[in-house]
Amino acid sequence: GAVLLAVLLPTFMSLGLWQWRKAETKTRLQTELDARSHDAAVLMPASPVDAEALRHRRVILRGTFDTSRQFLLDNRLHQEQAGYHVITPLRIAGSDMHVLVNRGWLAAPANHQVIPVAEVPAGEVELTGIAVMPPSRFFNLMPQPASGWEAVWQNHDLERFRQSVSYPLQPVIIQLDPAAPGGFTRLWPRPDERADRHRSYALQWFGFAVSSLGIWGYFLVRRP
Repeated sequence: GAVLLAVLLPTFMSLGLWQWRKAETKTRLQTELDARSHDAAVLMPASPVDAEALRHRRVILRGTFDTSRQFLLDNRLHQEQAGYHVITPLRIAGSDMHVLVNRGWLAAPANHQVIPVAEVPAGEVELTGIAVMPPSRFFNLMPQPASGWEAVWQNHDLERFRQSVSYPLQPVIIQLDPAAPGGFTRLWPRPDERADRHRSYALQWFGFAVSSLGIWGYFLVRRP
């Protein structure tokens, strides 16, 4: 029993702390977003930026879209309907620097083999949005092509995109404001989404740890 407890107790505590840290991280990001997104908007610079310094800040974009390198992020849900996020690179005016713009959610056709057409505004545009960090960890359901261009991607792999183009790229992604023109459905998820569920999971794991200790103590006392 003691050996079993020595295995279960740290395991349950470790899982509980893992879930609690996930909840705290999401809450911290939401607090940061609430604070920074209400600051005055900054003009997206043409020189490389520090992604951490720009994260969750409202930015102004001026430039033209690169339609040749637009792609769709697959398996994005909106109100339980399958669709895509439309990702379009924008060339910042007066430079060769580009930044990826998430223009929102687009419904998938009934036949998933058909790729929907996502119209792109022509000419120079001025837009506003929130700068977010691209995910650093993701899982691909199938091997990604080493060369060539794909219109549909499984994940937002910024490094893969950077290797497929010849121009410099900012290390952030801009989530287009709901009121900005040239986009699709934009109900962006909150960073603290499901934070309460993570805390609930953490309390369950802590409860398992306490129960295991109590059961072991009960049978220890009952021994002749």
